[in-house]
Amino acid sequence: MATYAIGDIQGCYDSLQRLLEKCAFDPAQDRLWLVGDLVNRGPKSLETLRLIKSFGRSALTVLGNHDLYLLMVAEGGAKFRGKDDTLQDIFDAPDCAELLDWLRHQPLCHTEGEYCLVHAGLLPQWTAARARELAREVETALQGPDFRAFVQNLWGSEPAAWSDELSGWPRLRVIVNAMTRMRFCTLDGTMEFKAKGKLSNAPRGHLPWFELPNRQYADSVLVTGHWSALGLKITPKLLALDSGCLWGGHLTAVRLEDRQVFQVDCSPTEALPLKR
Repeated sequence: MATYAIGDIQGCYDSLQRLLEKCAFDPAQDRLWLVGDLVNRGPKSLETLRLIKSFGRSALTVLGNHDLYLLMVAEGGAKFRGKDDTLQDIFDAPDCAELLDWLRHQPLCHTEGEYCLVHAGLLPQWTAARARELAREVETALQGPDFRAFVQNLWGSEPAAWSDELSGWPRLRVIVNAMTRMRFCTLDGTMEFKAKGKLSNAPRGHLPWFELPNRQYADSVLVTGHWSALGLKITPKLLALDSGCLWGGHLTAVRLEDRQVFQVDCSPTEALPLKR
């Protein structure tokens, strides 16, 4: 049995199929760990959701910002942001309700052994175990009877820092933003959401979340995506797997048992022009 962790797919279904073939993935005995952002921008978000759902317990995905955006649009918590969105096929599908219900029952963070699987990252105050507890708060809201109210109050970048005293929607919003949107933050964990791109683009006083010297999760191995400009980054305590497939890069898998890397080029029909 092998476990393959795979970076952001974002509707690049054809690339995913070729990567699974390259890994010789067998859902009868292997597992997939997906870092989130299954959908949007690529041309086959619907097919991607259907495939991952069909794998049942052989596939584990955490939620990314694009996955949550899909749920927000579906429930009126957000409007389509522009022509780059490729979610309409999902809304038009006869199994749309079933797919969205499945998606909202996926975790925000998953911990297993030394690993913590999360889309973007963790704030420095959190151990992996604490992050899992906080993720459960979000999952309870997302999976409960008031989930529509949750997704309608999810949008926004404030508050930008964690406090144990936070409650209600602000508390859940900080947890979600850290785990699905964060790239840079200050030493005390104040997040900044405008800066993107390379590490050299860090705003003054900010560091990449995984370089903070006081991070409480330092004993865990973080498996993440979200940051395509970072590219594939493998260190003893970090597997950052978003290698920019959507932007004409690669779709990447890492076999956790031996850290062997598998990659395929983005299919030409799926790549978007690189934004500069």
